[in-house]
Amino acid sequence: MPNSIFSTGHHELVQIIADARKQAGLTQLEFAEKLGRSQSYVSNIERGQRRVDLLEFYAICVVLQLDPVEMFRETVRRIEAYRSSQQVTAWRA
Repeated sequence: MPNSIFSTGHHELVQIIADARKQAGLTQLEFAEKLGRSQSYVSNIERGQRRVDLLEFYAICVVLQLDPVEMFRETVRRIEAYRSSQQVTAWRA
């Protein structure tokens, strides 16, 4: 179990990205090439070793042909579900 809600939020985002890539039928290498990055870049994201900034998040959504607002909304929904289940009231970084 993560130590903070921030860790949980990051985990949820990583899971959503990995699931979306797989649903698009892309390998990590194919996804990386479409992003103009290395396969290790994608691997590091999916293993939670690299955080994704807003512009990277947008690029990921474009490559996966997903609406960034909907993808973000799903991430927030999962975080809120976690907060509710754990009775977490504040966001901790």
